[in-house]
Amino acid sequence: MKHPREYRGLEVIVLGLARSGVAAAKLFHQKGAIVTVNDKKERSACPEADELEALGISVVCGFHPDSLVHAGVALVVKNPGIPYSVEPIRQALELGIEVVTEVEVAYQFCEAPIIGITGSNGKTTTTTLIGLMLDQAGLSPVVAGNIGRALTEAAPEVTADNWMVVELSSFQLKGTTSFRPKIALLLNLYETHLDYHGTMDDYIASKAKIFANQSEADTAILNWDDAVCRALIPTLRAQVVPFSMIQTLDHGVYFENESEMLVYANGQGQISPIMRASEMGMPGSFNVENALAAAAAALTAGVQTSVIADVLRSFRGVEHRLELVRELEGVTFYNNSKATNSAAAIKSIEAFDQQVVLIAGGLDRGSDYMELLPTFRDRIKGVVTMGQTREKITHIAELAGISRLETVDTAKDAADAVIQAVQLAWQMCEPGDIVLLSPACASWDMFPSYEDRGRMFKESVHNL
Repeated sequence: MKHPREYRGLEVIVLGLARSGVAAAKLFHQKGAIVTVNDKKERSACPEADELEALGISVVCGFHPDSLVHAGVALVVKNPGIPYSVEPIRQALELGIEVVTEVEVAYQFCEAPIIGITGSNGKTTTTTLIGLMLDQAGLSPVVAGNIGRALTEAAPEVTADNWMVVELSSFQLKGTTSFRPKIALLLNLYETHLDYHGTMDDYIASKAKIFANQSEADTAILNWDDAVCRALIPTLRAQVVPFSMIQTLDHGVYFENESEMLVYANGQGQISPIMRASEMGMPGSFNVENALAAAAAALTAGVQTSVIADVLRSFRGVEHRLELVRELEGVTFYNNSKATNSAAAIKSIEAFDQQVVLIAGGLDRGSDYMELLPTFRDRIKGVVTMGQTREKITHIAELAGISRLETVDTAKDAADAVIQAVQLAWQMCEPGDIVLLSPACASWDMFPSYEDRGRMFKESVHNL
């Protein structure tokens, strides 16, 4: 897309009144565009509408007008979660009108080099770690995107003396055309969000757009252990820096199994140990993997290994990501509400050597969850299920031979359901056991967000 200042006097449609939509609408309005914001939610559910209208921005709530998109529209900026099948976007594409997300808009303003992080799992933890590492090294990072501030709000304020550290979803990346991070990370690729993308090919292509505009002067960091990530390497123009949990690398960051060290190899024969994995402040092998990716990005940006090690020792994790809640009578409770797919749930279960009582279930996106079966057989003591997928996950537990099974009463509201789930899990436990909320599903069948689900879980645990 063109720079927003080039839309002066032109009509721009912003779809979606979430945080990113409000920021984008304000930005285009400041640049002199004729902005209309449209949200299908009723006006009573759009508290931001009054603020935008006070600025002179048109806001339409409750429906998508037939006349919203027409040949005179210059650009459509959509909330990342809005599917491309909705009528205004379909009309725009038929008319040849460019449709972008706020990532593309923000990029036009950003003077700082960008570190972009995407993947199916681990994005927020890795983004947070990179921000902390750069901050401790005095490199003035600004963390934005899916965490922190909206990109279109933060990008115009940064300078070349900053680093912009950005967590990116496949939804956001799909709506980019010229976005080019200086350092791009692809952490992993698992089957997820197919209700939005339709096919795995579209999901992979959307994630791979993080590399699309990079040149030889840029760096692409990706997971060497993930076959889908590795298959992208021949298509990349950037310098590739892999990370690996299982293979010694000539160039990259890897976990050395014998010494249990995180190690950096500079590609010229020099090996630099960073720290032992056992010294990290976060549990779980998947967090070692996140640490490897973050270290690769930080090293590329010029951070010293000693600084990286200090951050990894002190960092205790991000809320809702294998978050320690409390210990009660020898039973430890962990909140991993962000595990919205099976791969994330499996990794969190495998983080523990103790017996695990699992609370799982949520939005049904069509999976049969058979990939959970081996882990259930090997690691799970009991299962409490809830949400739309409760019967599917209960079936997997039965196939795994798990006898301690409970299902939450579906007539209960969300808060009461979580209270019941925690109590049922607690009743299955003995001292030394783990109660783990790791749903393997999105939250939207019962909760506004995974954050709400996790906070209800924590409150219920503290009220035991």
